[in-house]
Amino acid sequence: MILKTKIADINDVRNICGIENSNIKQIEELFGCHIDIKGDQVLCDLNDDFKLHLLDEYFEMLQTISHNYNINLTIRDILYIKNMQDADNLEECYTLYSCRHVVGYTSTNKPIYPKTIRQIDYVKALSKYDMVFGIGPAGTGKTYLAVIHAVSLLKAGKIKKLILTRPAVEAGENLGFLPGDLKEKIDPYLRPLYDALYDSLGREQTDMLIEKSVIEIAPLAYMRGRTLDNAYVILDEAQNTTNMQMKMFLTRLGFNSKMVITGDISQIDLPSNVKSGLKTAIHILKGINRISIVEFEKYDVVRHPLVARIIERYDEEGV
Repeated sequence: MILKTKIADINDVRNICGIENSNIKQIEELFGCHIDIKGDQVLCDLNDDFKLHLLDEYFEMLQTISHNYNINLTIRDILYIKNMQDADNLEECYTLYSCRHVVGYTSTNKPIYPKTIRQIDYVKALSKYDMVFGIGPAGTGKTYLAVIHAVSLLKAGKIKKLILTRPAVEAGENLGFLPGDLKEKIDPYLRPLYDALYDSLGREQTDMLIEKSVIEIAPLAYMRGRTLDNAYVILDEAQNTTNMQMKMFLTRLGFNSKMVITGDISQIDLPSNVKSGLKTAIHILKGINRISIVEFEKYDVVRHPLVARIIERYDEEGV
């Protein structure tokens, strides 16, 4: 069968096909058919009229994005666009690819863009609000985008300090039994935060800024008794805070400061008789001016495609 969509520009053909036809192979897997692009025509072996319509609609979106928005399509784009089609939100892809703006840059000067509609909402909230909650499954970019945004403000001189924290060992932060000094005890639990910093600043500059205390990475318990002015503070894995810990953290907010709280309420490691401070906070703080709560969904997962499928299966089983 020949699709109605025509791809006249050879550059669009190359872009849609991907390196060594990697994008086409992924599309074939998604739609369960064989696909060939000959000249400006897209051919497939689908005999189902409805599936053929969906594939035609899908290729029309790919062609539009490639031709009009100068986007290098990757497997991540291929999967996300299909997710949007499955959710009957395909038109929102125009918003994603036409309104993208740079959040920040990696240490190699590569621009970082929001990769989903919800990430666009999240980045807008990071820019606008004093306190932002990013709630949702692993792989949605909650912590990574917050770090990239924070580093961009640090580079611009809009903040003087970046503080990253998380409950160190589940919720109890019982570090005493571990060998080594404080840094050696907590570093394994803060590794995801280091990884985001290394990506945005490089290892050498990150270590230098930590040495100068411009960047501080510490367990949540070390926030007690502090007021944080001119700072960007990120609390990661917040689902594992108690109500008391969360209240303590939120009341550290100082002048000219911003707080970002990220977590996944489906991954709470607290004892069953202990309430999650994150769940309580998003319930009682909803609707307060200058606080934004952004909720991500499985469609926003931008890791390996298997991550989204694993999350979906666990959700189906109620685990």
